[in-house]
Amino acid sequence: MRIISGQWRGRALIAPPGDATRPTADRVREALFSMLASRVGSFEGLRVLDGFAGTGALGIEALSRGAAHATFVEKDAEAVKALRTNVAATKSDATIIPAPMETLGNGVPCDLILLDPPYGSGLGEVALARLAERGWIAPHALISVETGRKEVLTSDFEVLAVRDHGKARLHLLRAPGPSAGPDA
Repeated sequence: MRIISGQWRGRALIAPPGDATRPTADRVREALFSMLASRVGSFEGLRVLDGFAGTGALGIEALSRGAAHATFVEKDAEAVKALRTNVAATKSDATIIPAPMETLGNGVPCDLILLDPPYGSGLGEVALARLAERGWIAPHALISVETGRKEVLTSDFEVLAVRDHGKARLHLLRAPGPSAGPDA
Protein backbone atom coordinates (compact mmCIF):
# COMPACT_ATOMS: atom_id res chain seq x y z
CA MET A 1 0.00 0.00 0.00
CA ARG A 2 1.43 3.34 -1.11
CA ILE A 3 0.52 7.02 -1.23
CA ILE A 4 -0.93 7.72 -4.68
CA SER A 5 -0.21 11.39 -5.28
CA GLY A 6 1.28 14.56 -3.86
CA GLN A 7 4.52 15.21 -2.05
CA TRP A 8 4.77 11.67 -0.64
CA ARG A 9 3.72 9.87 -3.83
CA GLY A 10 4.98 6.29 -3.80
CA ARG A 11 5.73 6.24 -0.05
CA ALA A 12 4.91 2.84 1.41
CA LEU A 13 2.62 2.64 4.43
CA ILE A 14 2.84 -0.08 7.03
CA ALA A 15 -0.21 -2.03 8.13
CA PRO A 16 -0.75 -3.72 11.49
CA PRO A 17 -0.28 -7.47 11.67
CA GLY A 18 -3.34 -9.69 11.25
CA ASP A 19 -6.57 -9.00 9.44
CA ALA A 20 -8.38 -6.79 11.98
CA THR A 21 -7.68 -3.75 9.78
CA ARG A 22 -8.95 -3.59 6.20
CA PRO A 23 -7.04 -0.83 4.40
CA THR A 24 -8.81 0.92 1.51
CA ALA A 25 -7.45 -0.61 -1.70
CA ASP A 26 -5.19 1.66 -3.76
CA ARG A 27 -7.60 1.70 -6.71
CA VAL A 28 -10.55 2.62 -4.45
CA ARG A 29 -8.49 5.36 -2.80
CA GLU A 30 -7.49 6.65 -6.24
CA ALA A 31 -11.16 6.72 -7.34
CA LEU A 32 -12.18 8.48 -4.12
CA PHE A 33 -9.54 11.18 -4.42
CA SER A 34 -10.41 11.73 -8.06
CA MET A 35 -14.04 12.29 -7.00
CA LEU A 36 -12.93 14.65 -4.24
CA ALA A 37 -10.44 16.59 -6.37
CA SER A 38 -13.09 17.28 -9.00
CA ARG A 39 -15.19 18.94 -6.29
CA VAL A 40 -12.62 20.72 -4.09
CA GLY A 41 -10.02 21.54 -6.74
CA SER A 42 -7.17 21.90 -4.27
CA PHE A 43 -6.67 20.20 -0.93
CA GLU A 44 -4.48 23.14 0.19
CA GLY A 45 -5.34 24.32 3.68
CA LEU A 46 -8.13 21.80 4.34
CA ARG A 47 -8.74 20.31 7.78
CA VAL A 48 -9.36 16.58 7.46
CA LEU A 49 -10.80 13.94 9.77
CA ASP A 50 -9.91 10.31 8.98
CA GLY A 51 -12.32 8.16 11.01
CA PHE A 52 -11.81 4.42 11.49
CA ALA A 53 -8.33 5.42 10.30
CA GLY A 54 -6.54 2.06 10.39
CA THR A 55 -3.19 2.73 8.68
CA GLY A 56 -4.10 6.38 8.07
CA ALA A 57 -3.92 5.97 4.29
CA LEU A 58 -6.88 8.28 3.58
CA GLY A 59 -5.78 11.12 5.84
CA ILE A 60 -2.13 10.83 4.80
CA GLU A 61 -3.20 10.92 1.14
CA ALA A 62 -5.04 14.21 1.85
CA LEU A 63 -1.98 15.60 3.67
CA SER A 64 0.25 14.55 0.78
CA ARG A 65 -1.99 16.58 -1.52
CA GLY A 66 -1.71 19.72 0.63
CA ALA A 67 -4.22 19.44 3.47
CA ALA A 68 -3.18 21.62 6.43
CA HIS A 69 -4.08 19.22 9.25
CA ALA A 70 -5.47 15.73 9.71
CA THR A 71 -7.12 14.21 12.76
CA PHE A 72 -7.01 10.42 12.81
CA VAL A 73 -9.45 8.43 14.95
CA GLU A 74 -8.76 4.72 15.49
CA LYS A 75 -9.59 2.40 18.39
CA ASP A 76 -7.54 -0.74 17.57
CA ALA A 77 -4.24 -0.65 19.51
CA GLU A 78 -2.21 -2.43 16.80
CA ALA A 79 -3.62 -0.15 14.09
CA VAL A 80 -2.77 2.90 16.24
CA LYS A 81 0.86 1.73 16.43
CA ALA A 82 1.06 1.44 12.63
CA LEU A 83 -0.78 4.75 12.25
CA ARG A 84 1.68 6.54 14.55
CA THR A 85 4.59 5.18 12.50
CA ASN A 86 2.99 6.20 9.19
CA VAL A 87 2.14 9.71 10.41
CA ALA A 88 5.57 10.21 12.01
CA ALA A 89 7.27 9.35 8.70
CA THR A 90 5.49 12.29 7.05
CA LYS A 91 6.35 14.84 9.76
CA SER A 92 2.98 16.43 9.05
CA ASP A 93 0.55 18.38 11.21
CA ALA A 94 -1.66 15.63 12.59
CA THR A 95 -3.49 14.52 15.69
CA ILE A 96 -4.15 10.88 16.56
CA ILE A 97 -7.08 10.08 18.81
CA PRO A 98 -6.97 6.45 20.00
CA ALA A 99 -10.69 6.01 20.64
CA PRO A 100 -13.86 4.61 19.07
CA MET A 101 -15.63 7.01 16.69
CA GLU A 102 -18.89 6.56 18.59
CA THR A 103 -17.35 8.05 21.78
CA LEU A 104 -15.53 10.97 20.12
CA GLY A 105 -15.78 14.23 22.04
CA ASN A 106 -16.15 17.79 20.76
CA GLY A 107 -13.90 18.86 17.92
CA VAL A 108 -12.78 21.49 15.47
CA PRO A 109 -14.89 21.65 12.27
CA CYS A 110 -13.25 19.79 9.39
CA ASP A 111 -13.62 20.50 5.67
CA LEU A 112 -13.17 16.89 4.61
CA ILE A 113 -14.44 13.85 6.52
CA LEU A 114 -13.18 10.40 5.44
CA LEU A 115 -14.90 7.43 7.08
CA ASP A 116 -14.03 3.79 6.44
CA PRO A 117 -15.93 1.78 9.08
CA PRO A 118 -15.97 -2.02 9.14
CA TYR A 119 -18.26 -3.29 6.39
CA GLY A 120 -21.72 -4.32 7.55
CA SER A 121 -21.37 -2.63 10.95
CA GLY A 122 -23.68 0.36 10.46
CA LEU A 123 -21.02 2.46 12.17
CA GLY A 124 -20.82 4.94 9.28
CA GLU A 125 -24.26 6.31 10.15
CA VAL A 126 -23.43 6.30 13.87
CA ALA A 127 -20.18 8.19 13.21
CA LEU A 128 -21.88 10.77 10.99
CA ALA A 129 -24.43 11.52 13.72
CA ARG A 130 -21.71 11.75 16.39
CA LEU A 131 -19.51 14.04 14.26
CA ALA A 132 -22.43 16.37 13.53
CA GLU A 133 -23.48 16.41 17.19
CA ARG A 134 -19.94 17.14 18.42
CA GLY A 135 -19.06 19.94 15.96
CA TRP A 136 -16.58 18.11 13.73
CA ILE A 137 -18.32 18.85 10.41
CA ALA A 138 -17.78 22.30 8.87
CA PRO A 139 -20.58 23.88 6.80
CA HIS A 140 -20.41 22.55 3.23
CA ALA A 141 -17.85 19.89 4.21
CA LEU A 142 -17.35 16.97 1.86
CA ILE A 143 -17.86 13.58 3.49
CA SER A 144 -16.84 10.20 2.17
CA VAL A 145 -18.15 6.98 3.70
CA GLU A 146 -16.87 3.66 2.40
CA THR A 147 -19.20 0.70 2.94
CA GLY A 148 -19.58 -2.76 1.54
CA ARG A 149 -21.01 -2.83 -1.99
CA LYS A 150 -24.48 -4.00 -0.91
CA GLU A 151 -24.84 -1.59 2.00
CA VAL A 152 -27.20 1.38 1.99
CA LEU A 153 -26.19 4.51 3.87
CA THR A 154 -28.94 6.63 5.38
CA SER A 155 -28.12 10.20 6.38
CA ASP A 156 -29.50 13.73 6.31
CA PHE A 157 -26.58 14.91 4.17
CA GLU A 158 -26.86 15.73 0.47
CA VAL A 159 -25.76 12.73 -1.63
CA LEU A 160 -23.35 13.87 -4.35
CA ALA A 161 -22.35 10.44 -5.67
CA VAL A 162 -22.44 6.73 -4.92
CA ARG A 163 -19.89 4.58 -6.76
CA ASP A 164 -19.09 0.87 -6.55
CA HIS A 165 -15.49 -0.33 -6.80
CA GLY A 166 -15.02 -4.07 -6.35
CA LYS A 167 -16.36 -4.97 -2.90
CA ALA A 168 -16.48 -1.30 -1.84
CA ARG A 169 -19.16 1.35 -2.22
CA LEU A 170 -18.14 5.00 -1.90
CA HIS A 171 -20.77 7.46 -0.71
CA LEU A 172 -19.83 11.09 -1.30
CA LEU A 173 -21.93 13.52 0.73
CA ARG A 174 -22.04 17.26 1.38
CA ALA A 175 -22.90 18.81 4.71
CA PRO A 176 -25.47 21.60 4.67
CA GLY A 177 -24.25 25.17 4.83
CA PRO A 178 -24.85 27.44 7.79
CA SER A 179 -28.51 27.97 8.45
CA ALA A 180 -29.83 31.39 7.56
CA GLY A 181 -31.08 33.46 10.47
CA PRO A 182 -34.29 35.50 10.49
CA ASP A 183 -32.48 38.56 9.04
CA ALA A 184 -30.92 36.68 6.13
